[in-house]
Amino acid sequence: MKSNSNNKMNHENKITALYLRISDSDRDRDESNSITNQRQMLHDVALKLNLSNIREYIDDGITGTNRDRKAFVKMQSDIEKGEIGVVMVKDLSRLARDHIKADTLIEEFFPEHDVRLIATNDGIDTSKGEDEIIPFKNLMNEFYSRDLSKKRRAVNVIKGNAGKSLSRPPYGYMKNPENPDYWIIDEEPAEVVRRIYTMYLGGFGYEQIAATLDKDNILIPVNYWKSKGINCGSKIKADTVPTNWCYGTVRKILSVQEYCGDVINFKTYSKSFKLKKRIKNSDENIKVFKDVHEAIIDRATWEKVQSKRLKTRKRVSSDGVKNVFSGFLICPDCGGNLNYHYNQTNHEIKYFNCANNNKPRGTCTATHYIRADFLEQIILQEIQRLTAFATLHEKEFINMVSGFSKQTEASELKRQEKELNRLTSRNKEIDKMFERLYEDNVNGKVNDERYHKMSANYEAEQADNNKRIKILREEVQRGNNQQYAADNFISVVRKYTNPAEITQMMLSELIEKIEVFHAEKIDGQTVQRLNIYYNFVGEIELPQFAGVPAIEARLNTRQGVDVVYSPKSKKEAV
Repeated sequence: MKSNSNNKMNHENKITALYLRISDSDRDRDESNSITNQRQMLHDVALKLNLSNIREYIDDGITGTNRDRKAFVKMQSDIEKGEIGVVMVKDLSRLARDHIKADTLIEEFFPEHDVRLIATNDGIDTSKGEDEIIPFKNLMNEFYSRDLSKKRRAVNVIKGNAGKSLSRPPYGYMKNPENPDYWIIDEEPAEVVRRIYTMYLGGFGYEQIAATLDKDNILIPVNYWKSKGINCGSKIKADTVPTNWCYGTVRKILSVQEYCGDVINFKTYSKSFKLKKRIKNSDENIKVFKDVHEAIIDRATWEKVQSKRLKTRKRVSSDGVKNVFSGFLICPDCGGNLNYHYNQTNHEIKYFNCANNNKPRGTCTATHYIRADFLEQIILQEIQRLTAFATLHEKEFINMVSGFSKQTEASELKRQEKELNRLTSRNKEIDKMFERLYEDNVNGKVNDERYHKMSANYEAEQADNNKRIKILREEVQRGNNQQYAADNFISVVRKYTNPAEITQMMLSELIEKIEVFHAEKIDGQTVQRLNIYYNFVGEIELPQFAGVPAIEARLNTRQGVDVVYSPKSKKEAV
């Protein structure tokens, strides 16, 4: 690119743009590429060249393969407006690490807009004429990014398979200052997370929860991180209200499995180091490591929330009245939900019936009708009996719920845990060995051929270890599940000693589902059967013990028909 005296005069009257860029990988590897270092160098060179009217454009923490860098795009726009005459960079790699983009800029865009390019460390100044070495330098800069991406992916595979988190901590966690590969609880937002889960189980919807948090002036996650000086990678619009919680944010928080203490790696992937779009990975390629960090939400609560979220619940009748049992009632014949209604003649009568029988093309042959007040009478008495038994006969209750573990099973569980710990420790050793190997390769102590051969061996060993670890984790989890579920159920039951009324929270914590059978005539009496499935433990048949009340649920209908309750299953004779 040749310049004449008029062009030089034009450059003197225009802005000298200092473009400064550093990526996270540059920051970790080379202090000379720091923004401070680049700024000082370019200002010194501008002073020597008598260039004035200086303006800085800075992209901090942005890779050179990204074509949509905010400051870079702004500089291009100012060039197109004719405001910039000179662009200065430390070297061509700061401008771009995509050789096609870099070549287009230098050979077409800059000459078209009469812009002089100076890359100080590469000794390039386009005012002195064309430089044939530029395309080769651009190509080598891209090769560097390609090789670095390949090595970082290899490191991430090792770290990810070892159970170290590869993603940012979700709202409620922060990186451990002593070991950034692991998370610790950030108590202020963690309390908000707990509140969201509690409200949801208490019957609040996404919008209601969001409105409540907004009313209480709770910062949304992005603004909370910003207030703490944490770069979360998300852009905040200028008109965003700091406390404007929305449906989607609440729904996302209620779906995050990491709140149980888990690490989930390889959820997404990219097809190329040049493409920033992340693609959802298949389930078999996702790695889940349980109980790696401290849980904000206990697993039982999280699973209960997921179960509730998956259900399609008709929460209101046609008059807009809510009912606490909506979504808990299941038809044992067709598996469909029971919907909530009110009697067209007498609106005081509320009832449920099978959705698949109520529809014009329904497939269920019976209504499975049950009055809401009768249902509440039954469930309240059942819970009162359960809590009375747990209080008065605690030892028998615990034994009934927990069962008894055989000594051989306990011994096998101990052996599995020992092997699991050994393999996990070995994977950590391999991880450290690989990191040392990576450093030796970067420093030239180990050549690329040796590096790839040794890393392949490490990866193969870890792959075998991870297969066995996955099997062992599942076996250990199964061994612990019975006691874990029993402990959770026992603790929940103790919360509701002799309740006086049914609440949404009580049902959510105690009951998974209730099967409602179609009422039958038996010996001249109308009998209503229910099967109650409790969370974690399923059906419970309480033995007869002193102090435990008997069920006396009965409904006198307006037609003079008495309906009585039977807790026995459909397969049992009444």
